[in-house]
Amino acid sequence: MTRVLAALGGVLLLMAAALWWLNVRGDGRQEGAAADPSPAQVERGAYLARAGNCQDCHTPRGAAPYSGGRGIPTPFGTVYSSNLTPDVHTGIGAWSAADFRRALHNGRSRDGRLLYPVFPYDAYTRISATDADALWAYLRTVPAVAVPNRPHALRFPYDAQLALAVWRALYFRPGRFDAQPQQSAEWNRGAYLVQGLGHCSACHAGRNALGATRDALGLAGGLIPLQNWYAPALGGQPAPQVAALLQTGVAEGAALLGPMAEVALHSTQHLRPSDLLAMARYLQSLPRTPTVPPASSTASPLRLERGAKVYEVQCARCHGADGQGVARAYVPLAGNPAVLQEPPANLVQVVLGGAFPPSTAGNPRPFGMPPFATELGDEDIAAVLSYIRNAWGNRAGAVQALDVQRWRSSVRP
Repeated sequence: MTRVLAALGGVLLLMAAALWWLNVRGDGRQEGAAADPSPAQVERGAYLARAGNCQDCHTPRGAAPYSGGRGIPTPFGTVYSSNLTPDVHTGIGAWSAADFRRALHNGRSRDGRLLYPVFPYDAYTRISATDADALWAYLRTVPAVAVPNRPHALRFPYDAQLALAVWRALYFRPGRFDAQPQQSAEWNRGAYLVQGLGHCSACHAGRNALGATRDALGLAGGLIPLQNWYAPALGGQPAPQVAALLQTGVAEGAALLGPMAEVALHSTQHLRPSDLLAMARYLQSLPRTPTVPPASSTASPLRLERGAKVYEVQCARCHGADGQGVARAYVPLAGNPAVLQEPPANLVQVVLGGAFPPSTAGNPRPFGMPPFATELGDEDIAAVLSYIRNAWGNRAGAVQALDVQRWRSSVRP
């Protein structure tokens, strides 16, 4: 019996050692301190913070920039962003550049605490040390605000550091961006921004039951948890159109809506055109996810007839009886890939909550669409969307009233 207990104890010690090693590997890369920041480094850091859209997540509405406390809902509870201002007691004023690098590259706080991957260090681990130091230098210049960090509201066992350590051992690998020598400098720059600072995989890659991204580099699309917006696949799209969307929020036949509209508003519209085109070139090189339309419509004739009547009353005045829309105002619905997308969550969100592209320097007064959440019931919304998805040569599955009811819960009228 004693030998059995000793063997069991040895196994547990080995498991604990392995778990510890898996969670501290790579920390040695953060040795050393950055030199005193120069104005050029601070300016570079401000640009990189825009590229990473850092302020959006770390600033609740109406609060001081980077003061933290914005709630980010997850299937496991709510995670609150931290104070990134240089306040010594509540922010990162006592941090060194090496501490900041470790948070980005390894997901560990200054005190060694493991950070939740809502802070996307699985992407930020690819950020170079030079860029990490520039970000740190910039954050040292924002006004310090004494706002204590708000405790996360996570359910057991997800609120335990041990559970997080196990998750990291399974799904997180610290790394770095490795440029591909067979690719152009532009392609590599785009890959660096998309995979790292842009953390596009946070929304545009599917997730498993424990919240880990699947095929983070493939960007094959996925439903954003609890928001019920579908982040579409990004591979194989025309680079000029993608660059225009990122810069202005609109392009020929397309517009950014929902969470991506916020990204364009706060982040991508402020990036250099060369960086936007590099990102678009990289995305264009990714495999395009094939879409296979159904052989025939799954909507009943009665549903399509009902949908046609709703469309005539509510939609035709802007999108046209032929679904062609108006250039740079109302997107066309005929032949629009976003209309045929599966699942049709975004269409439901647009009808329920309205459609509002971002106001950007390139498109300062965008045309919007009013919400219909209080005007149309679930059956009418399902009918009109089924009609749109099967009119003017479109062919896609029917939208069910049950889907509208399910996705309606995330929309505030």
